Amino acid sequence: MPSLLQLKAELARGGTSRKLVEQCLSRIDDKSGEGGRVFLKVNAADALAAAEYHDRLRAHGASPSPFAGIPVSIKDLFDIAGEVTTAGSVVLRGAAAAARDAPCVARLRAAGFIPIGRTNMTEFAFSGLGINPHYGTPLNPHDRAAARIPGGSSSGAAVSVTDGMAFGALGTDTGGSCRIPAALCGIVGFKPTAHRVPTRGAFPLSTSLDSVGPLAATVACCAVLDAVLAGEPAADLPAFPVDGLRLAVPQTMVLDGIEPAVARAFDAALTALRKAGARIVDIPLR
Repeated sequence: MPSLLQLKAELARGGTSRKLVEQCLSRIDDKSGEGGRVFLKVNAADALAAAEYHDRLRAHGASPSPFAGIPVSIKDLFDIAGEVTTAGSVVLRGAAAAARDAPCVARLRAAGFIPIGRTNMTEFAFSGLGINPHYGTPLNPHDRAAARIPGGSSSGAAVSVTDGMAFGALGTDTGGSCRIPAALCGIVGFKPTAHRVPTRGAFPLSTSLDSVGPLAATVACCAVLDAVLAGEPAADLPAFPVDGLRLAVPQTMVLDGIEPAVARAFDAALTALRKAGARIVDIPLR
């Protein structure tokens, strides 16, 4: 999973958007992979045309941003002009096509990101498991033999990134719908403050709690996408001092019954933070 910063550097060195799009489409089309369950609609022709456009702009020094030409996926909760937003359900298949892009989709396009397709999700975003009985459930990349769930509701969004079908994903988070699949699939998901990013053009679950957020390979990737979605310049993350930072680690019910592999990874993270100077304080939860 290359980061957006790595892809930006690759494009600056003369790489092409067409190559990136073709790579993603190849992963989607791989019959042994999860593309058929991850994507409800693939915009191959439009994505390739957009790639050609951004490659020509870049050749003339006219790209809208350093990230122009990078493919991203769009959760099937967002309006895309000319497409039906089904929210992972069969009930809305006969609904009218959207007249315009949702504002967050429009902002991604304006920055040069290329929507490569619509991703599967929990029906109406109403679960954190990622299961969809209508379109199939994308399988977790870390244990497909056991058909592990990917987490939801932005299930297809997460797997589109882990499997290289897109280099970032647009999701939503009400009670964990970006963070849960990101955590289960080993990437990063971010829920911004409600209303930081416009929710217009997104099928609602809870109008007071819904947030529009990104899923991507790294924290820095999510910071870039969040800035674009919020209508801000995408700047590099400043260094954050860890030395002296005080972090609370909840005990009891949070860690009860934890699996050994998870416990080892958790302890390794705490050890790394301690070495960097953080103060780790255990606190009980009653």
